[in-house]
Amino acid sequence: MRGVRKTTAVGVAAEVGPFSRFRHPQELMGYSGTVPSEHSSGGKTKRGAITKTGNALLRRLVVESAWSYRYRPSLQGALKKRQEGQRAEVVEIAWRAQVRLCGRYRRLSATGKQRPKVVTAIARELLGFMWSIGTEVERQLAAEADAT
Repeated sequence: MRGVRKTTAVGVAAEVGPFSRFRHPQELMGYSGTVPSEHSSGGKTKRGAITKTGNALLRRLVVESAWSYRYRPSLQGALKKRQEGQRAEVVEIAWRAQVRLCGRYRRLSATGKQRPKVVTAIARELLGFMWSIGTEVERQLAAEADAT
């Protein structure tokens, strides 16, 4: 994925453990503390800043990676080389992430949101794509283990 090199990937994998322990990507987002706080009473719902109650290292890693989605989607250089030999499903998920997150960054920035808030929103969604890749790889590895 764009913005995720070896150090970030190892850090995320170490902090998360098996991705399949989260039934849904929102659970992983909550674990990282990148979800908005909420103040609800009766029929009113007000959302605030992110909770920051989760794993701080994981949150920092994905926020740093999210800054790379400021640029338009492309597949060249080191990213292209890193994707060589990867499973087609993983590469497809990574491309969808690039397209969606870049577009979301541009839309949120165009509305006048502050850049750090935009990047935090992108980081939250990036975690969802990481969950998707992680669970896909775990599923494929389990299928390969069962076949042998």
